[in-house]
Amino acid sequence: MKLEINLNNLTFSRLDLAFAEFLSQRSHLELVQKPYFKLLITRLSFEQSQGHSYLRINEKDQQLILASGLALLVDLNTNENLLPQPLIVQENCLYTHRYWFYETRLARQLKQLLTNDYQIKGLDDGLNQYFPPLNYKDEIDWQRQAAKIALTKAFAIVTGGPGTGKTTTVVKILALLQQLNSKPLQIALAAPTGKAAMRLQESIGHSKQGLNCPKAIKQIIPEEVSTIHRLLGAKSPPSPYFKHHADNQLPYDVVVIDEASMVDLALMSKLVDALKQDARLILLGDKDQLASVESGSVLADLTFSLKENTVELLKSHRFGGTIKALAVAVNEQRAIDAWNLLKIDGKIVTLLEDNLINYIAGKYYHFMNLIQQQVNFKDIYTAFNAFQVLCPNRNGHNGVNEINRLVEKKLGLSGHWYNGKPIMITKNHVATQLYNGDIGLCLTDSHQQGKLMVFFLNADGSIKKILPSRLPSYETVFAMTIHKSQGSEFTEVLIALPDSLNPVLTKELIYTGITRAKKMVKIVANKSIFIDSVNQKVVRYGGLVAKISM
Repeated sequence: MKLEINLNNLTFSRLDLAFAEFLSQRSHLELVQKPYFKLLITRLSFEQSQGHSYLRINEKDQQLILASGLALLVDLNTNENLLPQPLIVQENCLYTHRYWFYETRLARQLKQLLTNDYQIKGLDDGLNQYFPPLNYKDEIDWQRQAAKIALTKAFAIVTGGPGTGKTTTVVKILALLQQLNSKPLQIALAAPTGKAAMRLQESIGHSKQGLNCPKAIKQIIPEEVSTIHRLLGAKSPPSPYFKHHADNQLPYDVVVIDEASMVDLALMSKLVDALKQDARLILLGDKDQLASVESGSVLADLTFSLKENTVELLKSHRFGGTIKALAVAVNEQRAIDAWNLLKIDGKIVTLLEDNLINYIAGKYYHFMNLIQQQVNFKDIYTAFNAFQVLCPNRNGHNGVNEINRLVEKKLGLSGHWYNGKPIMITKNHVATQLYNGDIGLCLTDSHQQGKLMVFFLNADGSIKKILPSRLPSYETVFAMTIHKSQGSEFTEVLIALPDSLNPVLTKELIYTGITRAKKMVKIVANKSIFIDSVNQKVVRYGGLVAKISM
């Protein structure tokens, strides 16, 4: 629940207020000072819930915070392993110790990683083998540039929009690394969510087939992709700790992380902490997508700070036409051009003029018919993924909850569990090996006397069945938030915008929604809301760039 407070139009949660009360009671401040101290801590907690690392404060605020007896004043050179205080003040920025630690630790670990350069014999010949010189002398082969960085440096970032060949490039990099190495390499592939892991696994398998290398090299490149939580050895909730960390490091020589824009500050810090000293780390992702749900905009910060370690792939090989044109216009905040594309095209990208719920229900009739026909699960799963409704918000008009409820009613689906209910796991759960982002379909199981089970398609193509009562936290996903859709891809996407502007509506959000589509994008929006949304940009406050650059 949220508690409304009339302060700069901010909405503080009960957690924000409880945290501030907890620290206020333990402060050394006089009674008259505590209300303002509580307000500062409430705002800090709120800012972190919005993805920022800190709260900017003035000198007077800083004096009050330090007088509380709960804060330390530090500079950019301070080691993160100091005796903990709940609050840290640095450069007129107020942190909780947790986020200051992760930010400082990650910057230090990355700077250590950057010192590891490699001299590779036969590099040019290897690059020519996998990335033959282009016919046009004035054209730069950015995939070749990415490979050169990944082979000669311990840390590399390959960013680019949909279809620019990030996975194809990294598969060639892995083959070349192995070919030029005297011993077999231990390679790990991971992604933030189960859905993203499944997509990467499919793409790796496809890309390996076209490699210009011996069969023995292909066999060393793994196809199995895990979630980052599984890679690090997630412990049972509510523990925030992993099996692998600085004192029990991962055994891998090369770690590849896909959809890196989704990785938050805390998780990236823990990942880098768990790398062994001579390991290589390769991040793949689209820097223009939404940042992580939790604090930080790590990929965007790293591409900005570490330009010598970053290559952006610009040429799209499968994602083009009006979908690409719309995505580029939104990303460049050319709002009127984007709106005109929706009005003019009318086929591939268009505004939905039909009744919203009737249209959505119609798109799911084929999916529901396949369920009634009891065809195999993979065909049903494929049919479900052909279309997806994406919403900026969970509540309100055109929000996830409203659309899910109305679509269920239109399709005649009732009861908490029913044949055909689509769900998404929202919390990692080690016992069931289900992870945040995994999609499941509730179906009758012919092998269990028609009992309802929830079926999941694993990354390796196998099928997992779980009783509904054993599921961790989940939500219905006839419609899902655009945040939750990251790492996914659908044949057709319908983006339903609300009828009033809110802070969530940004060009990054619209861009991310558009780039989930392979063949068609439909948008429900009035002109003013669409234009204003594209003209808003995500801004996150953090100190990672400054800490890396110092």
